Amino acid sequence: MQDEPGGSILRQPPAVWATAGASVVAFMGIGLVDPILPSIAQGLRATPSQVSLLFTSYFLITAVAMLVTGFVSSRIGGRRTLLAGLALVVVFAALAGTSDTVGQLVGFRAGWGLGNALFVSTSLAVIVGAAAGGSAAAILLYESALGLGMACGPLLGAALGNASWRYPFFGTAALMAIGFLCITVFLGEQPKPARKTSLLDPIRALGHGGLASAAAAAFFYNYAFFTVLAFTPFVLNTTPYKSGAVFFAWGVLLAVFSVLVAPRLQRRFGSLTVLGGSLVLLAADVVVLGYGSHTTAVVCTVLSGAFIGVDNTVFTELALGVSDAPRPVASAGYNFVRWFAAAAAPYLAPKIEEWSDVHMPFAVAGAAAVIGALIVRVRRASLTHEVRELAPKHATEDGVGVFAS
Repeated sequence: MQDEPGGSILRQPPAVWATAGASVVAFMGIGLVDPILPSIAQGLRATPSQVSLLFTSYFLITAVAMLVTGFVSSRIGGRRTLLAGLALVVVFAALAGTSDTVGQLVGFRAGWGLGNALFVSTSLAVIVGAAAGGSAAAILLYESALGLGMACGPLLGAALGNASWRYPFFGTAALMAIGFLCITVFLGEQPKPARKTSLLDPIRALGHGGLASAAAAAFFYNYAFFTVLAFTPFVLNTTPYKSGAVFFAWGVLLAVFSVLVAPRLQRRFGSLTVLGGSLVLLAADVVVLGYGSHTTAVVCTVLSGAFIGVDNTVFTELALGVSDAPRPVASAGYNFVRWFAAAAAPYLAPKIEEWSDVHMPFAVAGAAAVIGALIVRVRRASLTHEVRELAPKHATEDGVGVFAS
């Protein structure tokens, strides 16, 4: 799929908007529980490390499910895969709201993660395939949905969770049911790939040095990312409304820097330079977050959204374009690796605090981001064959492709 000159991110067919709208709600589910983590812990008489398993079970299942999504979608088609994922989210989000123990809630979040994996991995391929304006516009639209969902999730969690921690789960189920109806009405059946994807194809795709390097760097980046997302609410220790406001501002910066700032930085400095620099700045930010005052922690939490927004965009483009594997297969292999870090960070951060102090989880997160930057630097040669199809007119002299906004 070639880019169309002058293609606009806003001029898209209804099928793309329906998929993007449902994607917003899917990403809302990630940050939804942030403002209500302390409330859940209080309501279910659970410890922070137990409540953090809501993220761990969710992303652990999401990571493993990445090996299944391509296998499923290549056999039943993109539309049916999206609908199956949405249906699972509706069911398990509603069940999560009925939980009486933290174990039940963690289990239902795992089922939610399976549905989200089926939906999110397929939605990117559907948006890229159906979007007007080419792949670059499609990826920016997807990143816009991610940023908007990340921003609105904490707001929804705070607004509904102020009455009861159960209400955000019921609210998400209702919104995903609306997304299910929109996909049913506006999205036609997507053409199946000529070759069916096997369960091992994403693993084989990681044999490509560039994709493996991108996945490894993203693994350490995601550890830092989800330390901020899952552990910071306990450090801020404030009301759902205040926590929701903090993470709303965080999500707004994430969206703005994903869609507007990252492409401009890439054009000027090159993708890998921007990625490495942003990872180092994220590392510094989370360390200051962990060791600063409460006000400093709030500011650094919000500011981290800017660095995470840049990193998300560049990593997504790398994963889709650095290898010659089909995009759904490359995306599945890449996400299989990086989501394990998203599962590990929420579990390990409270444990590290128990073993040491409240500052150390952020020091570890900062070190992880630095390791990600080092991988980008050391493996630069394998990462420079970057998304030529997406940005054929914007290649720098060192061969690092960059994107138009």
